[in-house]
Amino acid sequence: MRVTKGMTGRLAGNHPLRRVKIASLGTYVPPRVLTNADLEQMLDTTDEWILKRTGVRERHIVEEGVASSDLGKEAALSALAGAGVKADQIGFIVVATTTPDMFFPSTACLLQHKLAATNAWGFDLGAACSGFTYALTTGAHMVASGAHDHALVVGADVMSSIIDYKDRATCVLFGDGAGAVVVSPADDEELAILDFAHEIDGSGGPALRMPAGGSLRPASHETVDERLHYVHQEGPAVFKFAVRKMVEICRRVMEQNHLDADDIDLFVSHQANRRIILNAAEHLGVGPDKIVINIERFGNTTAATIPLALADARADGRLRKGARVLLVSVGAGFTVGAVLLRWAY
Repeated sequence: MRVTKGMTGRLAGNHPLRRVKIASLGTYVPPRVLTNADLEQMLDTTDEWILKRTGVRERHIVEEGVASSDLGKEAALSALAGAGVKADQIGFIVVATTTPDMFFPSTACLLQHKLAATNAWGFDLGAACSGFTYALTTGAHMVASGAHDHALVVGADVMSSIIDYKDRATCVLFGDGAGAVVVSPADDEELAILDFAHEIDGSGGPALRMPAGGSLRPASHETVDERLHYVHQEGPAVFKFAVRKMVEICRRVMEQNHLDADDIDLFVSHQANRRIILNAAEHLGVGPDKIVINIERFGNTTAATIPLALADARADGRLRKGARVLLVSVGAGFTVGAVLLRWAY
């Protein structure tokens, strides 16, 4: 199933949607670093093998007792400060996460309390590695509709909590981190979130999943002994789907807006695997100077990868006011999404 619709249109009663922008960006990673050299001491792998297969050199890992809401709080505080928006001015919070603090209450509720965002409502969004683009689209529509003037969009994951450090196929990939943006009405309608496309394909569910812990297979001694509470991945199936669907959905968004690869200033992909990103960019005709890759330093932080990549592009001067940016994500489900925007500051 696919959903494609631009950030224009009208509400019931013929009220127009307003243009919205990313007003600020904040990110956070925990201070502890787990290097490939560290992993060499833990299981049968090498730095060379990890770099060649994934592009990851190191990743950040939380200390015991640190949860997704803690990472999200730090990223959110940075984003709020950057936007000049107080927590009680936020009307809506959406947290994209695969690793909520607990099944319930939602991480959005816990984060709302930690921020003292007393006028906000919200919820968690589960779209795995596509979480940030899905959450950004959701938050953008809350503001575009006029329901709220400011939305807080957070992607936060403690992937180390669901990774089997005896499985070299998965443990080398993932890290912990968070990113947040404040979405507000656009001052300039051209410097705004312009379009999006999202798609899901549930036939890919078995290829990337955590088999136990939900209602299908509740936690038991058996599921723990069988190591079913960790990420299980069929790498080749995920790789093929990721490249194919990232290319398809990016082309769809570009065609809807009469753009080609030369019109894109920055291509910011979910940081799943260096080879996936480069393959997709090559098929799209996006030059290497327009690609943002930072998986070497952070690994795959799931819902946090895109804001972390945007922050790096800001830091190195490539993400400037007016830049035309194409965000793209792919994740378990399967899920895939793309967002086209012009950077507002």
